[in-house]
Amino acid sequence: MNQVNVKAPWWMEGKFGLFVHWGLYAILAGAYEGQRTHNIVEWIMHDLRIPKKEYEKLAAEFNPGAFDAEALVKMAKDAGMRYVVFTAKHHDGFSMFDSKADPYNVVSATPYGRDVAMAFRKACDNHGLKLCFYYSQAQDWHHPGGIEEAVCDPNPHFRKYLDEKCVPQLEELLTQYGDLGLIWFDTPMSMTPEQSRRLRDLVKQHQPSCLVSGRIGHGLGDYMTTGDNFIPLLPYDGPFEVPATINHTWGFSRFDHQWKAPKYLIRSLVKTVSRGGNYLLNVGPDANGVVPRPSTQVLEAIGAFMDQNGEAIYGASPVPAYPYDVGDWCLFTAKPHALYLHLFEKREDIYLLAIKNKPLRATVLKDGQELPITLRTTGEGDPSWRLPWPQAEVGNGLVVKVEIEEDNVIFEPLKG
Repeated sequence: MNQVNVKAPWWMEGKFGLFVHWGLYAILAGAYEGQRTHNIVEWIMHDLRIPKKEYEKLAAEFNPGAFDAEALVKMAKDAGMRYVVFTAKHHDGFSMFDSKADPYNVVSATPYGRDVAMAFRKACDNHGLKLCFYYSQAQDWHHPGGIEEAVCDPNPHFRKYLDEKCVPQLEELLTQYGDLGLIWFDTPMSMTPEQSRRLRDLVKQHQPSCLVSGRIGHGLGDYMTTGDNFIPLLPYDGPFEVPATINHTWGFSRFDHQWKAPKYLIRSLVKTVSRGGNYLLNVGPDANGVVPRPSTQVLEAIGAFMDQNGEAIYGASPVPAYPYDVGDWCLFTAKPHALYLHLFEKREDIYLLAIKNKPLRATVLKDGQELPITLRTTGEGDPSWRLPWPQAEVGNGLVVKVEIEEDNVIFEPLKG
């Protein structure tokens, strides 16, 4: 796995991004001819075996009059997000941009007739967020050469798909939509190392600073992409990103109302950053282009947390794995000369063992309350800190900043 391109400090600094899954599957919203998909809804064409000609008819219905890229990107910015990853083409093969390589796209095949990807380009420019594109490089259920999950053997026509659709469309995205932060490839399937490298080289040829996600396969990504909603248990030695959902699907579903609580998602964001990664949280607009209200409410709550505590997230680093199991009620991030304690459940006091640093000052980021630090030793002579619990309510999370004399946080094993 490569290290993140040094020309992309925005990614290492940003930590938090918005994933947007939107396409023809939003019209079906999880059901087709009386059947429901029990998988993620953007897989409905595959899971319910909808014939290609039938699925194509959805394009004639796609006319999202309420879609507003400006409002959606501003929502991301207000939530504290620094980049947007939009699904330019998912596995169903339908493109949400103006593609001359394949007319099966939002401009040529729908009554809407507008370039959604370009709308995101303009909105991201207006609000100062990095624009990135998701592109399904191997699975394409519309093109006869695309790979399908249910077929184990490589498609003998895959090279034709690469030459006729995949590579030309990637060139369109890389040359017609300005500077991109990254291309979020997905599921390499049976692609060979040479085929994956061809796509990576194409990205770097047109935009050397554009990152390539780990799901390009064969270790060719600039960073590791975890499984969906999977957060490493310990700090990971290398840059990584966690793609995550607000409910339990990516595209819009009329059936999935199991919305995760803001506190749960904030803790997941902090946990990801505390392991050294980025958190990419998803929304799925409906067929009219509207993000469900429960999703916007969650993002508003996260934005309030980030307004008060973003200092402990942006550009923060993990600390060495804390040698004591404190559970998820306290998580750690760090910057030079600072240790941040992220508190999610009330305790009487905060005791930290085996920290060798000299603490200078402790304050609550939310309200500036200063907390006295008592330096103690255990009966075996091991160092420890004691901080009283802050006066503020925990809410969706409290952060205490401990300024330290040294550059980095230092732990030492207990003597006892």
